[in-house]
Amino acid sequence: MEDFMSMLLPMLEGAKMTVLLFLIAIVLSIPLGFLLTLAVRSSFKPLSWFAQAYIYVMRGTPLLLQLLIICFGLPMIPVIGEYLVLDRFVAACLGFVLNYAAYFAEIFRGGLLAIDKGQYEAAQVLGLNKFQTTTRIILPQMFRIALPSVANESVTLVKDTALLYAVAVPELLHYAQTVVNRDFTIVPFLVAAVLYLIITLVLTAFFKWLERRFKFE
Repeated sequence: MEDFMSMLLPMLEGAKMTVLLFLIAIVLSIPLGFLLTLAVRSSFKPLSWFAQAYIYVMRGTPLLLQLLIICFGLPMIPVIGEYLVLDRFVAACLGFVLNYAAYFAEIFRGGLLAIDKGQYEAAQVLGLNKFQTTTRIILPQMFRIALPSVANESVTLVKDTALLYAVAVPELLHYAQTVVNRDFTIVPFLVAAVLYLIITLVLTAFFKWLERRFKFE
């Protein structure tokens, strides 16, 4: 029992880092993704083109590569590189936020496209201005439509936190690997799998609750 606890306690510390990164990434990437969606739909073409190019690049290249560039590539830039040296955890958070914002932007764009144009016409008939139409009619429907996809992407985000291991940020998988190397046993990997499953189970239950709430509102 004592051996098991000596293995479990550091892994729980790693799980805290995993959850912390997830919370930071999800809280920042969702609103940034929505802003990107608005930018893509903007009538100001340069802004729209920039947002589309950004989404294409971030979705078209591996998250691991983006993390490596932010952590190790930016400091190598001539002249300004010394000012771009970031704490590894901060750099990882930045990479996750920038990457997942692109995915959430596409999810929200799909949610907006799924709304019938008659909703806009009905809002005009009711005398609602553009702001009222957006906040009272369009956004609630968009969020309801996008919620299952947001939930799925959030679960993927939890699993992707394992990439912190590649940029030397001690998270759950890092501690599991450390114990495996120390004790020559596969048990830490199994414990890590259980911890990931617990985190995703809680997250899935939360989104199921949100879906039920928005379904009946």
